[in-house]
Amino acid sequence: MAIPLLGRISIREWPLFIISLSLAWLEYVSSLITSLLPAPIIQIFTSGITLFYRFSAEPINLIKGVSDSDNISGTTTYKYLDSDTHGDVEDEKYHLMIDVLNAPDIQHMCSLFGYNIESHIVKTTDNYLLTLHHLVRPESHIPRNGKVIYLHHGLLMSSDIWVTMLERHLNLPYLLHDLGYDVWLGNNRGNKYSQKHLFYKTNSEKFWDFSLDEFALFDIPNTVDYILNSTSSKQLTYIGFSQGSAQCFASMSVNPELKDKIDQVIAISPATTPHGLYSKLLDILLKASPSLVYLIFSRRVLLPSVLLWQRLMYPPLFDSLIDASNYFLFNWKSLNIQKMQKIASYAHLYSPTSVKCVVHWFQVISSKKFQMFQDSDSMSGSNPIYYPLKNIKTPIHIIYGDSDSLVDIDVMKSQLPSDSTTVHRVHGHEHLDNIWGHDAKEEVFEHVIQYLGETSFNASNIKTKKSYLQFVTADEDYVRDGEEAVSGQASTVEDFVISHRKPSTGGSVFV
Repeated sequence: MAIPLLGRISIREWPLFIISLSLAWLEYVSSLITSLLPAPIIQIFTSGITLFYRFSAEPINLIKGVSDSDNISGTTTYKYLDSDTHGDVEDEKYHLMIDVLNAPDIQHMCSLFGYNIESHIVKTTDNYLLTLHHLVRPESHIPRNGKVIYLHHGLLMSSDIWVTMLERHLNLPYLLHDLGYDVWLGNNRGNKYSQKHLFYKTNSEKFWDFSLDEFALFDIPNTVDYILNSTSSKQLTYIGFSQGSAQCFASMSVNPELKDKIDQVIAISPATTPHGLYSKLLDILLKASPSLVYLIFSRRVLLPSVLLWQRLMYPPLFDSLIDASNYFLFNWKSLNIQKMQKIASYAHLYSPTSVKCVVHWFQVISSKKFQMFQDSDSMSGSNPIYYPLKNIKTPIHIIYGDSDSLVDIDVMKSQLPSDSTTVHRVHGHEHLDNIWGHDAKEEVFEHVIQYLGETSFNASNIKTKKSYLQFVTADEDYVRDGEEAVSGQASTVEDFVISHRKPSTGGSVFV
């Protein structure tokens, strides 16, 4: 039995639906109450949680920092409480973890490693204003190789996700920049860097009335054109993570002119037709009509209260909830991401998107086809329009983890052109491991640079490769390949991966 509002939900699944609806409203009410609580009450709870975590295994002890005059009003910062639980070798990494945790934006994160961000504004043909980030290093003596890289983030993310790693060359943009590439990082409409429209207010339903279709039809092609015009280049290489890859696939399938502008696509943890959700509760939403999802989450931004909880919660607790949510939804165990790395990266995981975008994904998962958004309910008898992925002429290189529940590799391979698509499987990796895992450089980035036509960046052979330069040394000097490093400078890649820490501009104090 089914009714229009609930779509294909059976009577036996109604109790689970009621639970889902109740939990959604409970979260809303608790967020409202928490936002009204006096600061001393919240501090009492935080102190209790902090004490609890100090007695946990391998504790990371943090206390709230004191905001300085330059700090953004309402921003919570933390400082690291020194302990004897780690050696001197790790101390630098702990402080860097705090700097990344406290960083309010990508500019501050990049500055920790000596890079700058130039912000550019891309006006889409439907009048959204997107912030595009250009990675630069003014004092760098490494010559540019004339090749352009465009990296794009996934669902509920921003460009921040590319630069949160605590080791320098575990951040793919830094690695590519130091190899001579011109690196650009895009942002979807609606995320923290792109909440502007020429005519719609951000709190209006019209502003948030977008799905994957708008990313494919406007955001991707308009951003590609802007980058090529700014660099006077004819082509660029596109590197996407998760939904960022799906957006490019969709865009190239309906914009044939992109085959002359994108020379290859490197898809990290791509998602076009995911297996589905591990949670039975959420599986109900896949069967429900869009009206039901809008009833629970509204027609605007998805889960805006995450920013409130992130600001109020003790970071290790927030990370534990992220891990629990990922396990509940996707059966991810996050064992390849180190505890300290989670503190730094999870703080920059969430960025807003529309509820309609998630509804679109529910439709894709339910139909097992990479389709355009379908406005009408399934009972109307209308058929969705599918993205013609076979039309893509550009070479595609897929890198996925075989423990990633969001990647149905067999279905994806059947959808994409077989003669121009390669697949690399990373054993034991889940979705986020391919950018935040401790072995991402060896298991993922090694293949990325090989697709770019470079040779291995292993420390043992880096000096013998004419196409490579020595990476930046500890005192920020550069040496050309084949030249002798000056006394005291590092001589292997491993020596370069952690740079000298710079004081955080986020207001953290170290004790």
